[in-house]
Amino acid sequence: MAELLVPSLLETLYMVLLSTIFSILIGFPLGILLVITEKDNIWEKPLLNKILNGIINVLRSFPFLILMILVFPLSKLLVGKTIGTTATIVPLSIAAAPFVARVMESSLKEVDKGVVELSLSMGATVSQIITKVLIPEAMPSLVLGITLTIINLIGYSAMAGAIGGGGLGDLAIRFGFYRFQTDLMIVSVLIIILLVQGIQYLGDRISIKINKK
Repeated sequence: MAELLVPSLLETLYMVLLSTIFSILIGFPLGILLVITEKDNIWEKPLLNKILNGIINVLRSFPFLILMILVFPLSKLLVGKTIGTTATIVPLSIAAAPFVARVMESSLKEVDKGVVELSLSMGATVSQIITKVLIPEAMPSLVLGITLTIINLIGYSAMAGAIGGGGLGDLAIRFGFYRFQTDLMIVSVLIIILLVQGIQYLGDRISIKINKK
């Protein structure tokens, strides 16, 4: 059993790690733009804000498995194949990016507007307010948001196993469901639960530590 579980676990960790990085690289700037381009904010651009909101809402409306199939051509273009662990990173990143954007937007909106207005009155630029006020002030909430993103990506990676995405989800379906190896399915599910619990605990601890500082 170990010879099947260990490679599958490593595949899941590989998918989740890289897709987390890519989704944050895409979603974090979008979340910042959603906040600062709002009406009466530091870089007011109502039209841009509406366009970004529309794009993010559309992407979030797609069920993950359908989105995964739709981006097969992009996966083929970027990694040379449409199925497998590496190919799955592409739809995982695209699926998680709008979620990251919304989480980041929510976290940044929690920052006291008085702090922002004070920075503006002292002559701070837009970039300075973003990097030295909004992000540092929202950091505990941002950490929790990233934690939630990772947990969602673990769930997405398990679903990707249904169409050859690899990882623990693929193992549970191929051996646990199709070959009736119930024990293997149960262990796979338990490992996923432990991963989620461990990441949630770690994220909570980091957020609390940052908040105390």
